Amino acid sequence: MPADVGRRRTWWWEAAAAGICLLGGMVGDDGGLSAPPVAAYFIAVVSCAVLPLRRRAALVALAVTTAGGVLAPVLGLLPNPLVVAPVAITAYSYVLAARTELRAAAVVALSSMALLVAATPWFGVMSWQDVSRLGTVAAVPLVAGLLGHSVRNRRAYLAAVEDRARRAEETRDSEARRRVAEERVRIARELHDLVAHRITLANAQATVAAHVLETRPEQTRKSLVELVVTTAHALDELRATVGLLRQSGDPVAPVEPAPGLSGIPALLESFRSAGLEVSVQQEGTAVPLPPAMDLTAYRIVQEALTNVTKHADTRDARVRLVWNRADLTLTVTDDGAHATSSKPPGYGLIGMRERAHAVGGQLTAGLRAEGGFLVSAQLPVPTRTTGDK
Repeated sequence: MPADVGRRRTWWWEAAAAGICLLGGMVGDDGGLSAPPVAAYFIAVVSCAVLPLRRRAALVALAVTTAGGVLAPVLGLLPNPLVVAPVAITAYSYVLAARTELRAAAVVALSSMALLVAATPWFGVMSWQDVSRLGTVAAVPLVAGLLGHSVRNRRAYLAAVEDRARRAEETRDSEARRRVAEERVRIARELHDLVAHRITLANAQATVAAHVLETRPEQTRKSLVELVVTTAHALDELRATVGLLRQSGDPVAPVEPAPGLSGIPALLESFRSAGLEVSVQQEGTAVPLPPAMDLTAYRIVQEALTNVTKHADTRDARVRLVWNRADLTLTVTDDGAHATSSKPPGYGLIGMRERAHAVGGQLTAGLRAEGGFLVSAQLPVPTRTTGDK
């Protein structure tokens, strides 16, 4: 149906152009109308028969219609804009389809010059009316070409705007995907810190239960109960972290608030239940920390104690918190021997350093000269105003 409608519209354009061309052939020297001569029919049919070719062979159509306009005065027709109406249609179509603007301008100018030369009376005196008519005839393809040039530039501008909009949309999508990927990496690191701690404790509790299974059944029962609690916490933390990866519109799982230094007692109690004796020493006056720094301090203590449980042959560790006006120093030490392993190193120390650097602090870790291992982090403390207590 759309193709049939387009075909009918094309025939209407061609029929209208033929009627206008035929009307131009009826105009006499005095401006009156007379019956169209045979030459008028010939020019109208020849010029309009090639109009369907203007979309596939615009140059050929323009050449044929221009030739018809040139033949009009030779066959005795009065040159006027109506006779060369098909030239305007083909000139417009050619400018739209031309490869370059320079080529389009040259071809249209050549067509206009050919019409001007053919319509000029070379003998006799020309009146002002003749000059005006000749100028109008020569201007027909030029005006049509300018209109085609304007439409062509407008289409190119709209295409460029659409292309920029498409590229901007692709850039926004790419940036969004990049940020999502970075967020997933951050969540994966958080997941490592959360679950690794719980799994390490569960392993230690299971080890204690296995050692005292025969000799101390009450201690075995207590260790197994603590193992259940630890694994339940591990599952809860895993569920909360994975919940952050849900798409919008999915049911949101409850997410526990981020821990901080206020959770250190509970953290140390979980290590003690796994068989690691941890002593705590605090110096100076504690001040509230920003949430990110509070979480960082908690994670550093948690990861350092987890490493003691996993890599040291000791069941004692010390945590020291020193509060100064400008910074908080966290120190976790042990006196055990740290055996080397053939397994590739984990990301515990790397993660602790990244966390410290992220909040403007620094972290050092390594074997102590007197034996054991030391993890020390220095975190900046927010400046307190004089009104703070």
